Amino acid sequence: MPALNRLSAVAVKAAPPGKHHDGGGLYLIREQEGSARWAFRYKINKRDRWMGLGSYPVITLAAARELRDCWRLVLKQGKDPIKERDRERREAARTDTSLRSVTMVAFEARKAELRGDGKAGRWLSPLEHHVLPRLGETSVGDIDQRDVHDVIAPIWHTKADTARKALNRLSIVLKHAAAMGIDVDLQATDKARALLGKSRHVEKPIPSMPWQEVPAFYASLGWEARSHLALKLLILTGVRSSNAREVHVDQIEGDIWTIPAEDVKGRKGKTKPFRVPLVPEALRVLDAASQFERGGLLFANDRGTALSDVALTKVLRTANLAARPHGFRKSLRNWLAEETDAPHEVAEAMIAHVADSKVVRTYRTTDFLEQRRVLLEHWTDHVTGGTGRVIALSGTRA
Repeated sequence: MPALNRLSAVAVKAAPPGKHHDGGGLYLIREQEGSARWAFRYKINKRDRWMGLGSYPVITLAAARELRDCWRLVLKQGKDPIKERDRERREAARTDTSLRSVTMVAFEARKAELRGDGKAGRWLSPLEHHVLPRLGETSVGDIDQRDVHDVIAPIWHTKADTARKALNRLSIVLKHAAAMGIDVDLQATDKARALLGKSRHVEKPIPSMPWQEVPAFYASLGWEARSHLALKLLILTGVRSSNAREVHVDQIEGDIWTIPAEDVKGRKGKTKPFRVPLVPEALRVLDAASQFERGGLLFANDRGTALSDVALTKVLRTANLAARPHGFRKSLRNWLAEETDAPHEVAEAMIAHVADSKVVRTYRTTDFLEQRRVLLEHWTDHVTGGTGRVIALSGTRA
């Protein structure tokens, strides 16, 4: 068998999970779920290094071999291929003034300010879906208000929130370009807003379920499906869908669930960890979810990542219900307003909302944990078929 080019196109396509050597340091790495990627393994300064070459079949066998040969030549020159590639990318970033390139540079610079370092892609998505397809290859220095108007106009009256986010993030990218020393029109987005005029779009509230109907729905949920258990936890605690779906075993200590500050909605760096008191029913749900735990993630899907919000929404749609997972927070908040004597600041704390002025919040350090525990006990009583009516909160402690 030759030292190089051991694999065939047919063998690559049918390769089982594992590492498959083509020779010369080129490997096809096939994952258990079926995806595959190319890697170049080499040794420099007595260290083994793995260099990613791209995914298959985007990178064909022939293309992967060309990349391998290119980087082997760099290695023979005494250079580290990974460091050399990083150097080339940095040089390209300095010379590439396309909107796509500058957007990625700006995104990298802002990652630390974003929830989960922007891994969910929500910061980039408005630009990726509505701006970059048409303006991505245009130099940022050539973009004016007409260009911005033309890409935003199709969604200005139909997807107002997305359009607003796209404009705001494009403005951030233009400011970053200016900081890089590129001559850009920093007023382009503001001028485009003037051209677009007032949006006719009327925001529709997220559909919710009347709190009186929640017990019947809760009773319809089972104890075996991940999506059903995640919905149970969401309903019982009033947390956001992402927090329920991404709950990690390390966040649970006794009957307290601490959601890390970076996972609490709000301006990053201004939020604090949020403690959620867990009543017995909620602990029972978490115990049932332990059968799905992977890598500490309680509601892990078959790929080992967090259960999607679509999976929770599907449960409601299958039941022909208009409500959405996030709407159960409104159900809880309305129940608090109509059926309890909970003070406004405590009721808002129940759903991790910020209440009162900055000055008041500075002096008030309590998170009303014990008051919230009492309220959640009554809410759970209601959800599971009891009355759920609260007479008073006196006698509890913060």
